[in-house]
Amino acid sequence: MNCVASGSLKFWGKIAAGASALALVVALSGTALADPIPKGWTADHMKPIGFSADGGRYGAFKMALNHAANGKWYLYMGHSFNQGWSILDVTDATNPRYVKFIPFDGPKDWITAQVTIDKNIMITSLDRRSPSDGPDVLIWDITDPENPKQISQWGEGKLGAHRNSYPGGQYAYLATSYPGFTGNIMVILDVSDPAHPKEVGKWWQPGQKEGEPKRDGPVAFHGPVNVSPDGKMASLPYTPDVINLDISDPTQPKLIGRLHITEPFASVGIQSVHTVLPIWDRKLLFVSSEALQESCKDNGLNFAGFIDNSDPAKPRLISVFPTPRPAKGLPYTDFCDKGGRFGPHNTNQEIHNPAVQQTGNLMYISWFNAGLRTFDISDARLPTEVGWFLPPERPGLPAQSGAHASPVNWSEEVAVDSRGNIYLNEDKWGTFIVRYTGKEPVTPKPAKK
Repeated sequence: MNCVASGSLKFWGKIAAGASALALVVALSGTALADPIPKGWTADHMKPIGFSADGGRYGAFKMALNHAANGKWYLYMGHSFNQGWSILDVTDATNPRYVKFIPFDGPKDWITAQVTIDKNIMITSLDRRSPSDGPDVLIWDITDPENPKQISQWGEGKLGAHRNSYPGGQYAYLATSYPGFTGNIMVILDVSDPAHPKEVGKWWQPGQKEGEPKRDGPVAFHGPVNVSPDGKMASLPYTPDVINLDISDPTQPKLIGRLHITEPFASVGIQSVHTVLPIWDRKLLFVSSEALQESCKDNGLNFAGFIDNSDPAKPRLISVFPTPRPAKGLPYTDFCDKGGRFGPHNTNQEIHNPAVQQTGNLMYISWFNAGLRTFDISDARLPTEVGWFLPPERPGLPAQSGAHASPVNWSEEVAVDSRGNIYLNEDKWGTFIVRYTGKEPVTPKPAKK
């Protein structure tokens, strides 16, 4: 253990103007040294190698990596507690450079936490805490990776969009509110001309459309969509199910199969089925929920597991990840007693992106108050924890508000670049950059028949 585009751009043009002004400030200020790694962390088979305080805007959220044409590596981040987006230069992961913050000049109860990119296009979400008019997504040109330029917007849902995916090419896949529907639905957006995006198709669960018989329990789409390498199938977390869709005709997505998840697992709204991540070459789906109540008071178990997706019409659950345990010597013997939320939140996404490490025999999962957990998944039926990293507590900070505020430190988002650097966003510190130091698991040989 180591110690211690529909509508006008007039209103939203302020965003781009603010970005240009900030670019000048950053250019004049020169390159700053990296922030020191906070002391007091604990770990097993993991070690921090770099850190950024994100310009004092701790609580950065979703992340997207970019190995840019200029040869540099960048990390783009949304925010939970600030309105806007941050850019880190992580070319040298041991010495990350905070490039800038792009402010969002809009209603104060809007959230700018979500971001997805491919090559020179970035799509960011505008999520809402209360219904209001405005676009759902903003589309940016990041040809100049340090100076994104907003080029269009799309949508008119009252609650905005949540976790979207742009796997490159012609289509982006949105988890968005939509007129005439309850809860987020999936919308397929043609972005071949990013200055003029247009809807081409959509899919929803029965009961979401106005006039359809309502279903019991929460029904909504969290996102993101992951698209198969041949572009014909999508797998996605769509509460209360894991869904496989035929998207060979994007104007008419069709259901292939589903696996009902809630109940018996926790039923906590849109987060009930939070993440579905395919491992395409192994015909597996990783699935997880998101804890909502603190101290494990949700109405069921929050879990991570594997689904055998070899028959997409009949996906079946084959394993559940072991529950993380606190290290010895802590004042609690169960993370439920620590305070804050306990359960999986996210794993390495954006797998369409060549800058992102593809899932091999290790899986990294942010686990809220249990930090970052590392699992050996060489045998999908027996996932085994092989490492963890727990950031130190940071008492005395001003209280935050909203769904992602916590009385204790917690780890929300993780991304891994193709060089093996692990980026962990922690809501009271900033962005830790971590490396796994344990043994690489070996894929078991198939049993002889």
